[in-house]
Amino acid sequence: MTSYQLKCSTCGAFHQPSREILLCPSCKNRQQAGQPLCGVLQVSLLSLPSTWPPAASTSAELAPGRAHWRWRDFLPISKNAVLPPFDTHGAALSPAPRLATRLGQKHLFLKDDTRLPTGSTKDRASWLVATKAIEYGFNVVATASTGNAATALAGVAATCDLEAVVFVPATAPKAKLLQMSSYGARVITVDGSYDDAFSLCAKACDELGWYNRNTALNPYTIEGKKTLGLELALDASRMVPGGELDVVVVPVGDGVILSGVAKGFRDLVQAGLLARMPRMIAAQAQGSTAIFRCHKGGDQAVDFGIAANTMADSLAVSIPANARLCLQDIHDSHGDVVVAPEDQIAPAIRELACYTGVFAEPAAATALASLKVALNNGIISADDRVALIATGNGLKDPSAISSEFGVASPIPPNMASLRQLLATETG
Repeated sequence: MTSYQLKCSTCGAFHQPSREILLCPSCKNRQQAGQPLCGVLQVSLLSLPSTWPPAASTSAELAPGRAHWRWRDFLPISKNAVLPPFDTHGAALSPAPRLATRLGQKHLFLKDDTRLPTGSTKDRASWLVATKAIEYGFNVVATASTGNAATALAGVAATCDLEAVVFVPATAPKAKLLQMSSYGARVITVDGSYDDAFSLCAKACDELGWYNRNTALNPYTIEGKKTLGLELALDASRMVPGGELDVVVVPVGDGVILSGVAKGFRDLVQAGLLARMPRMIAAQAQGSTAIFRCHKGGDQAVDFGIAANTMADSLAVSIPANARLCLQDIHDSHGDVVVAPEDQIAPAIRELACYTGVFAEPAAATALASLKVALNNGIISADDRVALIATGNGLKDPSAISSEFGVASPIPPNMASLRQLLATETG
């Protein structure tokens, strides 16, 4: 086992990991209704490697579920851990030259997590949570989700001896509901918001003895998403001019993906493998701005009763569970929070697809829409080395953009009709 403790992000106290502990035992008692979680725990490794991990050298190391084994010294898993055969190693960081030219950026890169097994970044957290559930002897793992986390948990559970129970708002996109159902998960649709589903899932886990994967509540969700930051840093060392990124733009709902990415970079800085962290830019949709409002006014001044209402359903969170830690990570990295106008999200889907070949769901495209706002406002400069995170595949929510991207009516199968169509389009 890589030796580690769990550190409270609220009071700083350290705790020994166990199957029972999720939040800091002291701080969770100070939790107030309708507020972000108090006492979110982070893994604190007792020692860190002093060298980058070697490339996989054997077929066993490349097998599904073992792609992150090269990061084993950075993760809280034992050498004998039972790893679900679920490949969570994302596509390499890639230059986006056509999009960079369009935006006037000198160095723009894309990390495409739409290629993960269930099509979203949430696979990373679910893989590690499932690994810990097996280690702790749980048979059932549950989570609340707007769609992607539930689908990810359902997918990884299908590869191992775990039962997945997922709580999702009834308004979740039909494509996501169908996907999670197809994996054999027990899908419980909730007549309410994501926040309502989160609360019901937590109560069910407490009463029924299920392992709770809820984002931020389970410390291994942040640690699983940390692998995104580790991959970004390693890829950047090989392909980014100067070897390091200046800025990472992350779509933010609960804030766990951003904290995971920040944790990956921070561990590498503490290991002496990086000189500094990049600035974390949280990308929020105009209809779900709790993190932005906290950033500008402090969480005590924020009305968390404002219902989230955005086409970017994966970001639709009224009470972000990880708000406190996410804001701290933004502050520590000298980052910022940027809000994308709702009417710019669908065009960003098209722009990302046309100029990078990546078809993203609305939440993922919010990163691009926010990048454009940040460039216009001087938050990001044309010289910055920037990485965009594409967090979810566009096929997960086609209904959100069906009116934006119409398909032409069929034509008769003859050249005259084709010439007429082409003349109309060019005219």
